[in-house]
Amino acid sequence: MLTFVIVAVVAVVVIVGIALVVSYNRFVKQRNLIQESWRQIDVELHRRYDLIPNLVETVRAYAAHERHVFEEVARLRTQAVNVQGAPPEQRAAAESELSGALRQLMVSVEAYPQLRSNQNFLHLQRELTDTEDRIAAGRRFFNANVGDYNTRVEAFPSNVVANSFKFEKAGYFEVKDEQVRSVPQVSFGTIGSVAGEQAPPQMQSGPQASGQIHPQIPGGQPPVGGPPAGSPSPQDGQPPFTGGH
Repeated sequence: MLTFVIVAVVAVVVIVGIALVVSYNRFVKQRNLIQESWRQIDVELHRRYDLIPNLVETVRAYAAHERHVFEEVARLRTQAVNVQGAPPEQRAAAESELSGALRQLMVSVEAYPQLRSNQNFLHLQRELTDTEDRIAAGRRFFNANVGDYNTRVEAFPSNVVANSFKFEKAGYFEVKDEQVRSVPQVSFGTIGSVAGEQAPPQMQSGPQASGQIHPQIPGGQPPVGGPPAGSPSPQDGQPPFTGGH
């Protein structure tokens, strides 16, 4: 009888030990997945920062009197870059402000149909829209991983392992202001249309994602992208941008 009890106790201990190991390893895997999914977003955010100066300088050549808009975009871009190590809430606020300024810039472009002949502007606009699409997709994937991880941190019995090994909840990459979820895309008609045809400017919404550069990620800091191969350089022929990193 005593032998049976000892065997039962040992079996329970072994089972609990295996469960703890499996739960711990799953936490590690989820944490690494969050970090990897953030790196993909981080690359696109830095790519957006690289596109903004060239876009601003191209528009400035046709709308020099919109100086206040350019200065605001430059200021908020610099602000967003400089607070990369800040808490998630501060990062989210900085990114939302930058997205709002970009939105205002694209709205002001509507008054300048002559930009339709500027291929560099159209190229930069497409690049920025594609970048925002990738940021939005990356945000959804990242937030889904964070949601699964945070649920396990709080739920029983996995929260026992989380508390024992200091697995803390991760921060979401969110856009709280619905008005800055999209950057307006200006359409001046079909590129390469027959000479003499005039197309009125139209506003279309392109996806926009914004948020903090480095949300709270458990277990370490995320590390810190360019146009597709073969695409013309968005910096060709552009004057220097004074916004700066």
